[in-house]
Amino acid sequence: MHSLLNLLRETGNMFALTLDAFRLMTKRPLPIAEFVRQAWFIASVSLVPCVLVSLSFGMVIGLQVGNVAAQLGAKAQTGASMVLAIVREAAPITTALLISGAGGSAMTADLGSRKIRDEIAAMEVLAVNPVHRLIVPRIWASVFVALLLNGFVSVAGIAGGFLFNVFVQGGTAGAFMNSFNLLSQPADLYFSEMKAASFGLVAAMVAVHMGMTAKGGPKGVGDAVNKGVVLTFMLIFFVNIILTLLYFQVVPQKFA
Repeated sequence: MHSLLNLLRETGNMFALTLDAFRLMTKRPLPIAEFVRQAWFIASVSLVPCVLVSLSFGMVIGLQVGNVAAQLGAKAQTGASMVLAIVREAAPITTALLISGAGGSAMTADLGSRKIRDEIAAMEVLAVNPVHRLIVPRIWASVFVALLLNGFVSVAGIAGGFLFNVFVQGGTAGAFMNSFNLLSQPADLYFSEMKAASFGLVAAMVAVHMGMTAKGGPKGVGDAVNKGVVLTFMLIFFVNIILTLLYFQVVPQKFA
């Protein structure tokens, strides 16, 4: 019972901190410089891993989908399934997990270090709002980079599936490309971007909350980083289920 109360309390504190950040997002002066620094850092540590992971994702999905399609006599339709699997599901999740693992852990460590060194308290004494100065630009940066990286991951994943299907499974490039829009529609891309933005927001929410509540010295900061990454992964998969269910209820699906 005590653990459940602690979980509910921490969840409420996290959402309260996020609401404070949203309330201060338009307050001037806008922290543009900090936003640019954070966005560049998250992109620099996440771009290459995202692309490499998505290539392998694309190849694995191409292997699975290609084999099933060949058994059903629909090998020429591999591209259609690849686009749906990567753009709508694999790309936003891959982007969010790597942003959380690379950028989110760095956010938690940075804010946690500031917290245990009493820099946050010093900012409050100087009438500088740490939420506006530190948290708002990190939330902006996480959402912005997630939107951009999702496109790179989608292209890289489809490219990996294309290469595997054409050069390993003996498919044809023309059939793969022609089947792209057989099952997909523009709403799938918009939904993918919305999911990526939502996952980026979740990653930032957890990272800044864990950093701002870190205590117990350097060991406490390390524990906050570990807990933040694990909690982000769990929340991302939970949010993904909710968003996907809503999408299927709202958007009519396209059939071949």
